[in-house]
Amino acid sequence: MKKKYKTEQEDFWAGIFGDEYIHRNKSEEYLASNLNFFSKALNKINKPESLIEFGANIGMNLRAIKLLFPKINIFGIEINGNAAEILSQFIGKEKVFNGSILEFVPEQKFDVVLIKGVLIHVDPDILHEVYAKLYESSKKYILIAEYYNPSPVTLNYRGHSNRLFKRDFAGDMLDQYPDLRLIDYGFCYRRDNLFPQDDITWFMLEKS
Repeated sequence: MKKKYKTEQEDFWAGIFGDEYIHRNKSEEYLASNLNFFSKALNKINKPESLIEFGANIGMNLRAIKLLFPKINIFGIEINGNAAEILSQFIGKEKVFNGSILEFVPEQKFDVVLIKGVLIHVDPDILHEVYAKLYESSKKYILIAEYYNPSPVTLNYRGHSNRLFKRDFAGDMLDQYPDLRLIDYGFCYRRDNLFPQDDITWFMLEKS
Protein backbone atom coordinates (compact mmCIF):
# COMPACT_ATOMS: atom_id res chain seq x y z
CA MET A 1 0.00 0.00 0.00
CA LYS A 2 1.33 3.41 -0.92
CA LYS A 3 2.19 5.52 2.09
CA LYS A 4 -0.03 8.59 2.33
CA TYR A 5 0.91 10.13 5.65
CA LYS A 6 4.10 11.10 7.45
CA THR A 7 4.15 8.07 9.75
CA GLU A 8 3.13 4.42 9.45
CA GLN A 9 0.86 4.84 12.47
CA GLU A 10 -1.24 7.43 10.62
CA ASP A 11 -1.62 5.15 7.60
CA PHE A 12 -2.59 2.32 9.95
CA TRP A 13 -5.51 4.23 11.48
CA ALA A 14 -6.62 5.76 8.19
CA GLY A 15 -6.98 2.27 6.70
CA ILE A 16 -8.72 -1.03 7.38
CA PHE A 17 -7.75 -1.24 11.05
CA GLY A 18 -9.33 2.15 11.64
CA ASP A 19 -12.50 0.92 9.90
CA GLU A 20 -12.65 -2.10 12.22
CA TYR A 21 -12.22 0.12 15.28
CA ILE A 22 -15.50 1.88 14.46
CA HIS A 23 -17.56 -1.25 15.16
CA ARG A 24 -15.83 -2.05 18.47
CA ASN A 25 -16.65 1.27 20.11
CA LYS A 26 -20.22 2.36 19.52
CA SER A 27 -22.33 0.65 22.19
CA GLU A 28 -24.83 2.32 24.52
CA GLU A 29 -22.76 1.01 27.44
CA TYR A 30 -19.71 2.85 26.11
CA LEU A 31 -21.74 6.05 25.81
CA ALA A 32 -22.90 5.67 29.42
CA SER A 33 -19.31 5.18 30.59
CA ASN A 34 -18.29 8.29 28.66
CA LEU A 35 -21.06 10.31 30.33
CA ASN A 36 -19.72 9.28 33.73
CA PHE A 37 -16.15 10.00 32.63
CA PHE A 38 -16.72 13.50 31.31
CA SER A 39 -18.96 14.51 34.21
CA LYS A 40 -15.86 13.98 36.37
CA ALA A 41 -13.11 15.14 34.02
CA LEU A 42 -14.87 18.43 33.19
CA ASN A 43 -16.15 19.07 36.69
CA LYS A 44 -13.61 21.70 37.75
CA ILE A 45 -13.79 24.00 34.74
CA ASN A 46 -16.24 26.68 33.72
CA LYS A 47 -19.06 25.52 31.47
CA PRO A 48 -17.37 25.35 28.02
CA GLU A 49 -18.91 26.99 24.98
CA SER A 50 -16.67 25.23 22.45
CA LEU A 51 -14.63 22.03 22.27
CA ILE A 52 -12.58 20.21 19.65
CA GLU A 53 -11.58 16.56 19.87
CA PHE A 54 -8.37 15.33 18.25
CA GLY A 55 -9.04 11.81 16.95
CA ALA A 56 -12.81 11.91 17.39
CA ASN A 57 -13.60 8.69 15.49
CA ILE A 58 -17.43 8.48 15.13
CA GLY A 59 -18.04 10.88 17.99
CA MET A 60 -18.78 8.72 21.04
CA ASN A 61 -16.93 11.15 23.29
CA LEU A 62 -18.57 14.15 21.65
CA ARG A 63 -22.02 12.60 22.00
CA ALA A 64 -21.52 12.31 25.75
CA ILE A 65 -20.23 15.87 26.00
CA LYS A 66 -23.18 17.17 23.99
CA LEU A 67 -25.56 15.48 26.43
CA LEU A 68 -23.79 17.15 29.35
CA PHE A 69 -23.61 20.55 27.65
CA PRO A 70 -26.43 20.74 25.05
CA LYS A 71 -25.44 24.21 23.82
CA ILE A 72 -21.72 23.51 23.37
CA ASN A 73 -20.22 24.00 19.89
CA ILE A 74 -18.28 20.82 19.09
CA PHE A 75 -15.71 20.01 16.41
CA GLY A 76 -13.65 16.94 15.53
CA ILE A 77 -10.48 15.87 13.77
CA GLU A 78 -10.49 12.31 12.38
CA ILE A 79 -8.03 10.61 10.03
CA ASN A 80 -10.25 7.68 9.02
CA GLY A 81 -12.59 8.57 6.18
CA ASN A 82 -15.43 6.25 7.15
CA ALA A 83 -15.37 7.39 10.77
CA ALA A 84 -15.24 11.04 9.68
CA GLU A 85 -18.34 10.52 7.52
CA ILE A 86 -20.31 9.13 10.47
CA LEU A 87 -19.04 11.97 12.66
CA SER A 88 -20.14 14.50 10.04
CA GLN A 89 -23.69 13.18 10.21
CA PHE A 90 -23.71 13.98 13.92
CA ILE A 91 -21.99 17.39 14.15
CA GLY A 92 -22.03 18.64 10.55
CA LYS A 93 -19.46 18.22 7.81
CA GLU A 94 -18.20 21.79 8.22
CA LYS A 95 -17.11 20.94 11.78
CA VAL A 96 -15.09 17.85 10.86
CA PHE A 97 -11.50 17.86 9.63
CA ASN A 98 -10.85 14.56 7.84
CA GLY A 99 -7.08 14.17 7.89
CA SER A 100 -4.01 13.84 10.04
CA ILE A 101 -3.63 15.89 13.19
CA LEU A 102 -0.33 17.08 11.72
CA GLU A 103 -2.19 18.54 8.73
CA PHE A 104 -4.72 20.39 10.86
CA VAL A 105 -4.30 24.17 11.00
CA PRO A 106 -6.44 25.74 13.75
CA GLU A 107 -8.32 28.76 12.46
CA GLN A 108 -9.85 29.47 15.86
CA LYS A 109 -9.26 28.60 19.49
CA PHE A 110 -11.55 26.40 21.57
CA ASP A 111 -12.41 26.54 25.26
CA VAL A 112 -11.46 22.87 25.60
CA VAL A 113 -9.15 20.72 23.51
CA LEU A 114 -9.70 16.99 24.05
CA ILE A 115 -7.55 14.03 23.14
CA LYS A 116 -8.51 10.59 24.49
CA GLY A 117 -6.86 7.31 23.55
CA VAL A 118 -4.99 8.84 20.63
CA LEU A 119 -1.55 9.96 21.82
CA ILE A 120 -0.79 6.34 22.72
CA HIS A 121 -0.94 5.53 19.01
CA VAL A 122 1.23 8.44 17.79
CA ASP A 123 4.83 7.93 16.67
CA PRO A 124 6.90 9.22 19.62
CA ASP A 125 9.17 11.13 17.22
CA ILE A 126 6.34 13.48 16.25
CA LEU A 127 4.66 13.86 19.64
CA HIS A 128 6.07 17.36 20.07
CA GLU A 129 4.29 18.39 16.87
CA VAL A 130 0.99 16.98 18.13
CA TYR A 131 1.46 18.73 21.47
CA ALA A 132 1.92 21.98 19.54
CA LYS A 133 -1.38 21.44 17.71
CA LEU A 134 -3.17 20.83 21.01
CA TYR A 135 -1.64 23.91 22.59
CA GLU A 136 -2.26 26.20 19.61
CA SER A 137 -5.92 25.12 19.39
CA SER A 138 -6.69 25.77 23.06
CA LYS A 139 -8.13 28.98 24.42
CA LYS A 140 -8.09 27.78 28.04
CA TYR A 141 -8.12 24.02 28.73
CA ILE A 142 -6.52 20.81 27.41
CA LEU A 143 -7.89 17.44 28.52
CA ILE A 144 -5.53 14.49 27.98
CA ALA A 145 -6.83 10.96 28.67
CA GLU A 146 -4.40 8.17 27.82
CA TYR A 147 -2.59 5.11 29.16
CA TYR A 148 -0.01 6.41 31.63
CA ASN A 149 3.52 5.27 32.38
CA PRO A 150 6.19 7.34 34.16
CA SER A 151 8.75 6.44 31.48
CA PRO A 152 8.19 5.73 27.76
CA VAL A 153 7.39 2.12 26.82
CA THR A 154 6.28 0.43 23.60
CA LEU A 155 3.76 -2.42 23.69
CA ASN A 156 2.21 -4.85 21.21
CA TYR A 157 -1.28 -3.73 20.13
CA ARG A 158 -3.69 -6.41 18.89
CA GLY A 159 -0.83 -8.29 17.25
CA HIS A 160 0.83 -5.19 15.77
CA SER A 161 4.20 -3.76 16.78
CA ASN A 162 4.99 -0.03 17.09
CA ARG A 163 1.31 0.83 17.43
CA LEU A 164 0.97 1.44 21.18
CA PHE A 165 3.15 3.73 23.27
CA LYS A 166 2.74 4.64 26.94
CA ARG A 167 4.39 7.57 28.71
CA ASP A 168 3.65 10.69 30.76
CA PHE A 169 1.99 12.71 27.99
CA ALA A 170 0.70 15.41 30.33
CA GLY A 171 4.14 15.75 31.88
CA ASP A 172 5.61 16.22 28.41
CA MET A 173 3.21 19.07 27.73
CA LEU A 174 3.86 20.71 31.09
CA ASP A 175 7.58 20.63 30.29
CA GLN A 176 7.11 21.87 26.72
CA TYR A 177 4.80 24.74 27.72
CA PRO A 178 5.66 26.37 31.08
CA ASP A 179 2.48 28.47 31.07
CA LEU A 180 0.36 25.31 31.44
CA ARG A 181 -0.65 24.13 34.88
CA LEU A 182 -2.31 20.97 36.11
CA ILE A 183 -5.70 21.63 37.73
CA ASP A 184 -7.17 18.11 37.99
CA TYR A 185 -6.47 14.48 37.21
CA GLY A 186 -7.91 11.02 37.78
CA PHE A 187 -7.90 7.35 36.85
CA CYS A 188 -10.56 5.12 35.28
CA TYR A 189 -10.49 1.37 35.87
CA ARG A 190 -11.52 -1.26 33.34
CA ARG A 191 -13.10 -3.33 36.17
CA ASP A 192 -15.33 -0.55 37.45
CA ASN A 193 -18.65 -2.20 38.29
CA LEU A 194 -20.82 0.46 36.66
CA PHE A 195 -18.85 2.62 34.23
CA PRO A 196 -15.63 0.91 33.09
CA GLN A 197 -13.07 2.68 30.94
CA ASP A 198 -9.88 1.22 29.54
CA ASP A 199 -7.45 1.92 32.42
CA ILE A 200 -6.87 5.50 31.34
CA THR A 201 -5.42 8.32 33.39
CA TRP A 202 -6.73 11.79 32.62
CA PHE A 203 -5.22 15.22 33.17
CA MET A 204 -6.86 18.63 32.88
CA LEU A 205 -4.37 21.34 31.97
CA GLU A 206 -5.06 25.08 32.01
CA LYS A 207 -3.37 27.91 30.19
CA SER A 208 -2.33 30.66 32.58
